[in-house]
Amino acid sequence: MAVLRLFLLFLMAPVLVAQAVRVRRETPRLPGADGPIEGALGSGRPLRLTVIGESTVDGVGALTHAEALTGQLAAGLARAYPDREVRWHALGITGASARVVLDELVPRVRAADVVVVVLGVNDTLELHSAARYRRDLLSIVVEVRRRAGDVPVVLAGVPPLASFPSLPRPLRDVLGARSVALDRAARELTRLPGVTHVPLVPGLLRPGMFAADRFHPGPDGYRAWAAALSEGLPIVTDGWHPGEVTRPS
Repeated sequence: MAVLRLFLLFLMAPVLVAQAVRVRRETPRLPGADGPIEGALGSGRPLRLTVIGESTVDGVGALTHAEALTGQLAAGLARAYPDREVRWHALGITGASARVVLDELVPRVRAADVVVVVLGVNDTLELHSAARYRRDLLSIVVEVRRRAGDVPVVLAGVPPLASFPSLPRPLRDVLGARSVALDRAARELTRLPGVTHVPLVPGLLRPGMFAADRFHPGPDGYRAWAAALSEGLPIVTDGWHPGEVTRPS
C-alpha cells in the first residue's frame, strides 16, 4: 500500500507542483497583526501566557493581536479566571517551521505559567516527515521549559489543510493527509508529563472563518480556535509539578 501511494504521488507530481505554484502566485500576502505583541487583561494574581509559533501567532488575518489567536485566547482565560491578571506574550514568525521557531523564537521565551505552541502548517507545506516534526517539537518543549520553567506546554493541533478553501484538489487532499500525519506525531508527545495536545477539528474552520487570503483564519476563525484551545488548556496551580494540571470548571 505504501509503495502504491508513492507511485500515485509520483504520477501526480507535475499537477501538484503546478497547483502549488499557482496558489503561491495568486494568494494575497497579508501582514501580521499590528500593535504590541504582549499585554495584560484583568487584575489579580498574574497568569503568564506565552504563545509561540508560525503566522497564526504572528496574527496574519487579523488587524491587531487582540483579534488574533493570542489575544482571543487571553481574553477567554480572563473571563474564565476573573481573579487572575492574564499577561500574554505572542511570539510568531510568518512562514516559520518548527525548526525556525526553535532557533529564532524559543531563545526569546521568558518565565511563564503556561506555553502554547502553534505549528505545523509550514512543516506540512515543506513536506517535512512526521519523525522530523516530532523531533523538532520535542526540542521546542525541552528548550521552552529551560527558559520558562517547568510549566505545562500545550501543543495546538496542526490545522487540517484539507479544510483550506484556497487549496485546489488534488493538492488539498495530499497536504491534508500530510497535516494529519504531523498532528498524529505531535499527539505522541503527550506521553511527556505536563504536555497536552488540543486538536483543531476540521469542522471548526468553515469557509466564513477565513481571512481574505482564504488560507489564514480571520477574527471569527481565531475566536473559534481560541475557544477550542481554552477548553483543553491546562492552568498551573500552586505547587504544580509536571503531570498535575487543572482546567476551568
